Amino acid sequence: MKFFLDENFPKTAAASLGSMGHEVFDLRGTSEEGAADARIFAAAQDLGAVFLTTDRDFFHTIPHLHEAHCGIIVIALKKPNRAAIIEKLHWIINRLEPENFANRAIQLRDRAWIAIPPIQLKNENI
Repeated sequence: MKFFLDENFPKTAAASLGSMGHEVFDLRGTSEEGAADARIFAAAQDLGAVFLTTDRDFFHTIPHLHEAHCGIIVIALKKPNRAAIIEKLHWIINRLEPENFANRAIQLRDRAWIAIPPIQLKNENI
């Protein structure tokens, strides 16, 4: 799969995802660094990548602004740190088939998660 890191997402996610065989894009260190949210999200879509962020606003806006997109994962923890964010990211990647990320906004919280549109995780009855 392809993933695109928002500037607020831990850089360590790139190595972690790469070790799992995924392709990762990150605008940090490029001329696009600091671009508006809409531009960064559009760049992820141009690359066919699931957008990874800790910015909760994306979860509430993307499903209304974009009928079709490659997917977005928002990790919204009360006390975020790199390890906790990466743990949540691995949790969802291990529970969804790659094709189920498209056109879906997923928010992962400390003890809950929500997806728009809803989905049932593989191997779990929720």
